[in-house]
Amino acid sequence: MQGHGQAQPVQPPPSTGLLVFLRVLFVVISVCSFGLLGWVMMLRLALVTRKSLDWGLLVATFAAEALGLVLLGTEPGEEIHTPGGWTGLALLVGSLVPAISYYLAAEIRHFHALDYSYQAYAGGSRPPAHTYGYPQPPYAATTGPHTPVPPSVPIPQAPPRPPSAAPTPPPQRPAPARIDQVRAELDELSDYLRKHEDGR
Repeated sequence: MQGHGQAQPVQPPPSTGLLVFLRVLFVVISVCSFGLLGWVMMLRLALVTRKSLDWGLLVATFAAEALGLVLLGTEPGEEIHTPGGWTGLALLVGSLVPAISYYLAAEIRHFHALDYSYQAYAGGSRPPAHTYGYPQPPYAATTGPHTPVPPSVPIPQAPPRPPSAAPTPPPQRPAPARIDQVRAELDELSDYLRKHEDGR
């Protein structure tokens, strides 16, 4: 017999302090380089989320910064005088604000969802694995003469009582479904054996 394979455990997300430190570090690197290293935080985001949108934004950010560098490099002298130089500066500094905003929003959303799924996994909201001896959902057996059906146990109803009467104890719980199923299978097996003994 083969059982169910075990589900892979969900990895816990990094600590909040480490995540805040990394966010601040990548934003400071981007700002202190005046946008030249803005692609670094987009690379981290793409590696963390592994979404095609984030990889595309990494390429776009890198291309904008490379084009800005080329336009600034063609500027004659050390001062910016031409429209190409101003365009290059605008590309470097102007792409920094939306890149930082998107990086922070996407990374916070990603780790919030990761933390939520880990809490749901660790908190026990996942369905339990079926193990032998515990109640399981009914299934159709095809190996026996016919499929056993566990008998349903009616829950006793309490008669209506007057308001002044003492409270009645709660109704007794029915036996677990697994016991009823085993009992029904044993009854069926004994009936089957009696029929075969009578035929001898």
